[in-house]
This record gives sequence, structure tokens and C-alpha cells, in this order.
Amino acid sequence: MKFSVGVEYALHCLLYMVKIEDGISVGIRDLATFQGVSETYLSKVYAKLSKCGIIKSVPGVKGGYALARSAEEITFWDIVEAVEGKEPFFQCAEIRQNNILLDKENLPDTHTKCPCLIKVVMLEAEDEMKKYLNNKTLLWLYDEVYNKKLPKEMEDATVEWFNNSKK
Repeated sequence: MKFSVGVEYALHCLLYMVKIEDGISVGIRDLATFQGVSETYLSKVYAKLSKCGIIKSVPGVKGGYALARSAEEITFWDIVEAVEGKEPFFQCAEIRQNNILLDKENLPDTHTKCPCLIKVVMLEAEDEMKKYLNNKTLLWLYDEVYNKKLPKEMEDATVEWFNNSKK
């Protein structure tokens, strides 16, 4: 299993939107320029985030996007699910029923009525990852990056850059 680069784009770009002043939106061009990513691809990612209610579109000349919920309500899992979709990562094809030694007309209950143990383990692992990512929010990420890792000047410069890009 591997997340697409869209998850990384989304997390980085949403991080920059956490402290944007109320009433100010951020354009895709500004986000793409600031992060050095493809504007076209980021537009597709943001369309998915918008559809899932993570961000909202702000119309008008100075329009763009703003967070639709508070940063403390948006989890990493919300973002992963918005970008990657809601399908489980592991897709069981029930290949155990293809075993050459089995009578295809009279498959035993162990191959038809009980769940595939491989599927059970894989879905449990995904569930554990989901629980972990549901405990990490955009606000947590912001706090870790700007209050514990980077100097205050970097936070101020980032917020100022986005605020000034709309003026």
C-alpha cells in the first residue's frame, strides 16, 4: 500500500491554511507557488478536499479556498480518505476458492462462510492505521511544525506571505 503524492500535497498545503486570517481565502496558484508543486495536480486534490467538506470554495475576485472546519476537527485520516477514496486498501479477491484441490461445486464452509483470515488481518491493520491517523489533526501538525520545530519567524513569514498574496 502506498499513498499518492496527493496526500502529501494536501497535508502540506492545508498546513499553510491553518492560521490564515478569517475572511481571507488562498488560491491554488499561491499554494502551488509557495510549495513548489503542480498547480494542475493540486487543483484536482483540492477538488476532492472540497467535495469531502475539508475546504470550501470562496467565490469572487479574491476568491480561493478556506478551511471548512477548524483545524482541530480535520484529521489526517479525513485527508487520506478525501484524496484516496473510501475503499479499503486491501481488496480480497477470495482466491482461496480457486484452490485446485477443491471441488468447485461443493466448496467447504471454511472457504465460503467464514471470512478469509488474510482479509481479516489486513483490515485489522488498516483499522489500526485509521485509528492512529484519526488522532492526528491539522492543528496538531501546525503545533508540531511551528511551535516545536521551526522558529517563530518562519511561522510569521508564512502567514504574512499568504495574507499579502490576497491584498
